[in-house]
Amino acid sequence: MKRIAADILRDYGPFPGVDGVHGVSFDGSRVWFASGDRLNTLDPDSGAVRSMIDIAAQAGTAFDGRHIFQIADGVIRKIDPATGAVLATIDAPGGGDDSGLAWADGMLWVGQYRGRRIHQVDPETGAVLRTIDSDRFVTGVSWVDGQLWHGTWADDQSDIRQIAPETGAVLQCLEMPPGVWVSGLESDGGDRFFCGGGPGGTLRAVRRPRDTMTES
Repeated sequence: MKRIAADILRDYGPFPGVDGVHGVSFDGSRVWFASGDRLNTLDPDSGAVRSMIDIAAQAGTAFDGRHIFQIADGVIRKIDPATGAVLATIDAPGGGDDSGLAWADGMLWVGQYRGRRIHQVDPETGAVLRTIDSDRFVTGVSWVDGQLWHGTWADDQSDIRQIAPETGAVLQCLEMPPGVWVSGLESDGGDRFFCGGGPGGTLRAVRRPRDTMTES
């Protein structure tokens, strides 16, 4: 496993009325982040919050190209980002222990925090198709360029890990400084990860290594 210090590119926030950042996603131009009782959109260039949707937003957030998916109250809601309308609801696999959320290849990928797992979930039925085990608490989840990454948080230490989707083996690890937490994770498809800062009510941009790691 390759370990390197995380290269923090930028801090965002704290934001007015935001006590903690939970899920994080990216729609191609805006960062979406969940803050308990609302979804917020952030311009990553200016750092300004652009809009808000009043909806329970307690854990992971994902974007499928058209819709936002948001975990809260043990369910995953499919949301129209233009109106905030809830279009569909499925049960979340963790039964309230759910954390990160990502979209890839037509499927949802759901982190289970204390369960230390990542589940591949059918977005129409909520059926769990397969499960990947982790050795640390799972926070955010992100797929980018065919790579599966997830955030961790334990004992006041966080990191961002690339894992092998087939086995869960850790391939490389971006280690955050002590006391700097990762509470949600998404890539912009390029050189940046956006990650929540936990109870501090902040976001961070972290450089994503461009070298692809494979399981040996």
